Amino acid sequence: MVNQISIEDESGEESPKGSRRANPMDVHVGSRVRLRRMLLGMSQEKLGEHLGLTFQQVQKYEKGVNRIGASRLFDLAKVLGVPVQFFYDEAPSGAHSAGASAPGFAEQPDESYVVDFLGTREGLELNKAFARVTDPKVRRSIVDLVRALAGEES
Repeated sequence: MVNQISIEDESGEESPKGSRRANPMDVHVGSRVRLRRMLLGMSQEKLGEHLGLTFQQVQKYEKGVNRIGASRLFDLAKVLGVPVQFFYDEAPSGAHSAGASAPGFAEQPDESYVVDFLGTREGLELNKAFARVTDPKVRRSIVDLVRALAGEES
């Protein structure tokens, strides 16, 4: 009889080893790869060419379905022009190692929604267009308009 190994995830649920549920850290690292690639205006196909991969493999990395090995992460950092640490910045709190500082008075508010938004095509386009507006009064008007459209007081 074969014993099946199971792994407990953050929710306390056990899942069989080899199940296709993506690890939260792999998803985070993949989303950071996608964010940087999009900021550079690079396609998955072009990134794959630089790494000797297919665009499908890049897609799996970005979704966190396939784990990125250390040497591949190093290569990604070189191609995308960022330090390796970039991929771990703003990692989910449940994914930190046991040696990480415990939450307390100095903890930062969860602002991962900003990274998530910038990872979308609309967020990236809005950010790039806004950065090209040079007049401070126009920039302030844009912020006020977006807040008004969102139903938020300024």
